[in-house]
Amino acid sequence: MAEHFDDIPAIALGWHRDGTGAALATVVQTWGSAPRGVGSQLAISGQGDIAGSVSGGCVEGAVVVEALDALEDGAPRLLEYGVSDDDAFAVGLACGGTIRILVEPVGAALPEALLSDLVAARQARRAVAYVVDTETWTRRLVGPDDSIAQARFRSDQSGFERAEFVAIHNPPLRMIVVGAVHIAQPLVAMARLAGFDPMLIDPRETFGAQARFPGEVISHDWPDEAMAAQGIDARTAIVTLTHDPKIDDPAIITALRSDAFYLGSLGSTRTHAKRVERLTQQGFSEAEIARIHAPVGLDIGGRSPAEIAVSIMAEIVRVLRKGA
Repeated sequence: MAEHFDDIPAIALGWHRDGTGAALATVVQTWGSAPRGVGSQLAISGQGDIAGSVSGGCVEGAVVVEALDALEDGAPRLLEYGVSDDDAFAVGLACGGTIRILVEPVGAALPEALLSDLVAARQARRAVAYVVDTETWTRRLVGPDDSIAQARFRSDQSGFERAEFVAIHNPPLRMIVVGAVHIAQPLVAMARLAGFDPMLIDPRETFGAQARFPGEVISHDWPDEAMAAQGIDARTAIVTLTHDPKIDDPAIITALRSDAFYLGSLGSTRTHAKRVERLTQQGFSEAEIARIHAPVGLDIGGRSPAEIAVSIMAEIVRVLRKGA
């Protein structure tokens, strides 16, 4: 599973550019019950400051020492650490494991220009993979269409392809929920737990009130305007929940014209048939309309708002990981 989005590469780039020096440490393989997943990163400055983590505290000290040595000699290195049962227990694991960590000094091994391009892609929400050959130490950035990384982009899974380590940097997942109804309350909570950044849209201010959705991002603009301002990409899921064509339809039309990986709409089969008629009159083809998951959610027999939210969340994850 991918880690939640962070700015570790940007921090390393900043340290390098201000003259402090920086190295990036990346978990490239794990065995057993490792504390941090493959792709997790730790930035180390030339002064020994750190950001991020590669083991939850078990081996950070040793990695910092190796990183400072790497800054001295300019050479990358692959390190392997066993996490003892005692150390594992200290960070909340049932048993120990082994982790393999790649340390790269910025500038000497990892070119500044390449790291700068990686940081720029992340900031622009462009999916990119950093590929390093651990035999020749050649490095490059590739996009989602590159054959070596295609499957890894979809699964959010960094890892080795023979001697090449492929570090996936997908943009953060987002979910736009149109309609601040009862189902939306458990759905935005589940979305956040699953690693999505949720946003609610409802022009009806009584529904989309902070008191009903404490701490959530809520827009009272019309959906097409709010979605245009937000920007919709291939890491965005969209769910419409109002049943009201005046609110749902502008959101659906905007979503169908976007790269959103998921679009689901609440409503019965009969309600959806009327929706299809309206969209057909708007000029959408049968194939385009077929992108809509309706009635929304997996058929698990859910009745309560929370159970329906579970079915929606499950369907979104299925489409994200397995495709439509």
